[in-house]
Amino acid sequence: MLTLLLIVIGALLLDQWLGEPRRAHPLVAFGHAAHWLEARLNRADPKRGRRAGLLALALAVLPLTALAAGLDYGLRAWPLVHGVVSVLILWLAIGRRSLLLHAARVARPLQQGDLTAARAAVAMLVSRDTAELDSAGVARATTESVLENGADALFSALFWYLVAGLPGVVLYRLANTLDAMWGYRTPRHDRFGWAAARFDDLLNLVPARLTALGYALAGSTPSAVRRALHCWRSQGSVWKSPNAGPVMAAGAGALNVSLGGGAPYHGQWQERPRLGPADCPAEATHIEQACRLVDRTLLIWLAALGILWAILTLI
Repeated sequence: MLTLLLIVIGALLLDQWLGEPRRAHPLVAFGHAAHWLEARLNRADPKRGRRAGLLALALAVLPLTALAAGLDYGLRAWPLVHGVVSVLILWLAIGRRSLLLHAARVARPLQQGDLTAARAAVAMLVSRDTAELDSAGVARATTESVLENGADALFSALFWYLVAGLPGVVLYRLANTLDAMWGYRTPRHDRFGWAAARFDDLLNLVPARLTALGYALAGSTPSAVRRALHCWRSQGSVWKSPNAGPVMAAGAGALNVSLGGGAPYHGQWQERPRLGPADCPAEATHIEQACRLVDRTLLIWLAALGILWAILTLI
């Protein structure tokens, strides 16, 4: 347990120091391979779309996961080398600093009244149409992204490393990347991306709820904690994503901000449920507060790991 905790801390420190690699990131190469695979298997055949998507998911994920498992097993004879490799792979799988930097690039111009620059920055974070968003819409989109991607890019990756080591975190990160590429309900990907989307939902089932609990417990006041738990219970299940709903509802309650609601996607207006307390429109300050909430939740996770290590040591 102590080794796991030290590896997690090492990866987080490396992420804080270096952020994501600007060149030759393995996930970029994986994304190119996934595009190549999809172009050859996704023939838009309604009878074969889901089977083709399942085959593509297996071909993309299983060989690299098996390679990670072999590496994990083979390096255990050299604990120091194993630890260094684990830190490096976990660092590549998490994206805390990158997420917070992207959020800051939206918050700064929004606070300065530069809506055009804020719209351009938020377009790098979300899939919705941003050209016509007002300041509240930009702040809401960014806050939602920080909360949801905090779960995906940080806490779920940490969870799967702690549960299943290197093969666990590699499997999760690859599946999550494929969901981001293929999981949209568009005519091209509706059936082909079904397997990737459902597999990602399955992998996030537990860590998303642990993240929601962390967001609630990280509320700045006792009333914020109670409000977050209430929003999670009453609103988390109405969201279209079974995992993003609890995460964003708990985060909205902890921040005392209204999230969700209608938003433009691919040229069409989509109505979405409201999350969080009513009549509390998002502002630029909520983006910064969401970033701090992610960091407080991370401290809670690290404290929990430390307590668990202490208990296991005493047993």
